[in-house]
Amino acid sequence: MPPTLASLVQHSALKLTVRAGEDRLETPVRWAHVSELADPVPYMEGGELLLVTAMTLDAEDREAMRRYVRRLAGAGVVGLGFAVGVYYQDIPEALVDAAREADFPLLAVPRRTPFLAISKAVSAAIAADQYRSVTAGFEAQRELTRAALADGPAAVVARLAAHVHGWAALYDASGAVVAASPEWAGRRAARLTPDVQRLRERSLPASSVVADTGDDRVELQALGTGRQLRGALAVGTGTAPGTAERYAVHSAVALLTLATARSRSLQRAEQRLGAAVLRMLLSGQPDHARAVAGDLYGTLLDMPFRLLIAEPAGEEADRGGAQPLQELAESLESAAARAGEPVLTVPETEDRLVVLAADGGAVVTACAAVYGAKETEDAEVVLGLSAPTGPIAAAGAYKQSEQALSVARRRGLALVEHEELAAGSILPLLADDAVRAFADGMLRALYEHDATGRGDLVASLRAWLSRHGQWDAAAAELGVHRHTLRYRMRRVEEILGRSLDDPDVRMELWLALKTSAGPAPRA
Repeated sequence: MPPTLASLVQHSALKLTVRAGEDRLETPVRWAHVSELADPVPYMEGGELLLVTAMTLDAEDREAMRRYVRRLAGAGVVGLGFAVGVYYQDIPEALVDAAREADFPLLAVPRRTPFLAISKAVSAAIAADQYRSVTAGFEAQRELTRAALADGPAAVVARLAAHVHGWAALYDASGAVVAASPEWAGRRAARLTPDVQRLRERSLPASSVVADTGDDRVELQALGTGRQLRGALAVGTGTAPGTAERYAVHSAVALLTLATARSRSLQRAEQRLGAAVLRMLLSGQPDHARAVAGDLYGTLLDMPFRLLIAEPAGEEADRGGAQPLQELAESLESAAARAGEPVLTVPETEDRLVVLAADGGAVVTACAAVYGAKETEDAEVVLGLSAPTGPIAAAGAYKQSEQALSVARRRGLALVEHEELAAGSILPLLADDAVRAFADGMLRALYEHDATGRGDLVASLRAWLSRHGQWDAAAAELGVHRHTLRYRMRRVEEILGRSLDDPDVRMELWLALKTSAGPAPRA
């Protein structure tokens, strides 16, 4: 620890005695400074022990001494050393009383103790403290390095928390907590996810103090090289870290940055392997896929899985979607890692990500939670999710994901599951401009006929089709005689040039009635 007034008083060679401020002797001393100025405050930085002989002071003037002591205390001067036996045989009572009033440390310096000896003692103590801090920092660096090599990033976080006498947490690029120590720190760290995400907006290297209260000072350090944030480190302490703690934090940042960079290299290798596994699955070679996957993805291929296809949404697609797809992949891999699940993520193209994940697992749950209620305009990616499947039916699952993705785009949704398609209606799938244009064109002649007031052919056709061609039921619904309805249906056939006896014609007309925008407004 740095020198204090108490350590200087206890220094046997200095022979200092305390005349006031006995309760404040544990204050650290940053330096010992000699000044005979009547007002040395403009030249003080705070933390100094001021040494004086009172050559220019009217030390017996009580009001002047009160002002003098108040000025020193207000400037952060930690104490006053008064040389006795030089200009005054003892410290004047006016100065002693002023120091006691302000509870300001006042030390008597005997004539045989030169000020230089006090300055040397302070300097030597500061140097010794810095040496201890540097030594402790290097020892922390060695411990953290051993932890990184033996047990990985989580062990680095645990050792760092012990060194700073606080807590530490590691985040991935999405802001999710990967590791925290002690265990209770996980909840505290999770509340800082928005602050981690804001680090993305800053150039690397980046750091920020995101909390500084009486009990908790939290500092965030960005992890990564180049322009891209790979993660972040949070360090929570009671006060600002000292020199030794700083060494430990900087060492942890370097080690964790190396770990994330190495992880990215391994991830790229895994992606190449994953791409080969996916190609084998889609080409109907599940046994070969299992053999190539080995232990890396093997367990995933032995359980029901979902196949997910993700592409950029809206403006992201126009700008090129590599970034949002990469962020999605990282967040899904983090979710799988936290749950201890296997997951296969393959960037099939720059604008398409394919994911194989355990059915009902953390990845599928995370997708549903984040994107299930979103519309495309509110999301950076759009996703299609297959039904549960296995390796032998992977190609079919891929088709299902593509179909679900297409429906998601049509409906303006961020996520659609293939199982929802079978449970819903086919009509929303037809609700695009091309289908509506076809429907309007098919029914245009009928709309034009009805617009002249010569009969309600469109309503009659709708009633007849909805009643499955039952004349009496449809006529009753319309409030006309069945012979009138028969006449109208013959007119429909004549106008359209198509037979209502043909089931394909009836199907097309029914879908056209369901999807048509209606008659164009009259000029």
